[in-house]
Amino acid sequence: MIHFDPALEISPYHVFRQLTDGEVPLLVDVRPEPGNRSLVGAIAYPGPDWSPPQNQEVVLFDDDGAIAVEGARHMQAAGWMNVKALFGGLDLWEFALDPAVVGVETFLRRDVPTSGTIDR
Repeated sequence: MIHFDPALEISPYHVFRQLTDGEVPLLVDVRPEPGNRSLVGAIAYPGPDWSPPQNQEVVLFDDDGAIAVEGARHMQAAGWMNVKALFGGLDLWEFALDPAVVGVETFLRRDVPTSGTIDR
């Protein structure tokens, strides 16, 4: 059974939307051995003495989300509530957002008229 905990995790769709809208969270790769895939702009985990910035959302990620969830749980317990794990890790990110799988990214954007009315 897959369980998404919104207090601890963040959806890859939400992060994708943030990135395309210019609201860039700090992306931190927590894999012990980073591979040849990553997220653009991500930094490697600086180590156990690192303190995340208070004024920016921090998203931890790894291959499948397991290490990131434990890291986010530990950091939130220490008071860093702005730290979350990327749900499903890079595996779900690549599958859910791969244009070859899901089509063009525009399916994630919904334009709302500024006039306050919605045309159907």
